[in-house]
Amino acid sequence: MQEEPHLSEIIVVTSGKGGVGKTTTSASIATGLARHGKRVAVIDFDVGLRNLDLVMGCERRVVYDFVNVIQGDCSLRQALIKDKRHDTLFILAASQTRDKDALTESGVEQVLDDLRKDFDYIVCDSPAGIERGAHLAMYFADRAIVVVNPEVSSVRDSDRVLGIMSSKSRRAERGEDPVGEHLLVTRYSPDRVAGGDMMSVDDIEEILGLPVLGVIPESEIVLQSSNSGVPVILDDNAAAGQAYDDAVARLLGEERPMRFVDADRKGILKRLFGS
Repeated sequence: MQEEPHLSEIIVVTSGKGGVGKTTTSASIATGLARHGKRVAVIDFDVGLRNLDLVMGCERRVVYDFVNVIQGDCSLRQALIKDKRHDTLFILAASQTRDKDALTESGVEQVLDDLRKDFDYIVCDSPAGIERGAHLAMYFADRAIVVVNPEVSSVRDSDRVLGIMSSKSRRAERGEDPVGEHLLVTRYSPDRVAGGDMMSVDDIEEILGLPVLGVIPESEIVLQSSNSGVPVILDDNAAAGQAYDDAVARLLGEERPMRFVDADRKGILKRLFGS
């Protein structure tokens, strides 16, 4: 098959276990890329659950979904929802009613091939673990953002996902360059790391053998943003929003210092000597 003249990249956002912040990350990475002027489509691969449209604030505008496109009930253009805040950002929702087998390899490939013609980046919000939807989201990826919490079980499960990606992706099957892998650490608390209650960024990098793309500090604002349908990256005053903005810039090749990884020294002194 001839290569499309338009060079686009498929980025999968994945993790070993659920509840680590994949959908929040997918929404913020996609929004951040659009803020940089890129044409971006973000797809929810979590058939049966569907959360991406809620986090993106477009749940009331979902008429057709990913499975409808695959099954020929509508065109891709009919199913894509244009983001209200960014003209170059489009969302493809997951089906809430279908079964996970509704995603077929050939169907997913066709949708991704069609999206490649019009978009610079296609962000795939993968379900957790290694089930069918997760495998299909990973299979076609050019790059992967593995979302990990700073705890042993999350890191161990991420290691498993990385192993699958390196052996079962389409790039691996074809003997092409491997999927580009990045780690994104969420729910990070420097104070808890300093107190020995949480793994450090260095620990995670060492165990998984990958550099960290970004560190998102633990913050209630992340949940508040998700609940209000506004990706947290749009909150320029929030540390979590700034951390996602840094991660997107690094994804695009910019060098930025890693923020929000060091404990507040004043906090430690206060604990030691009282206020």
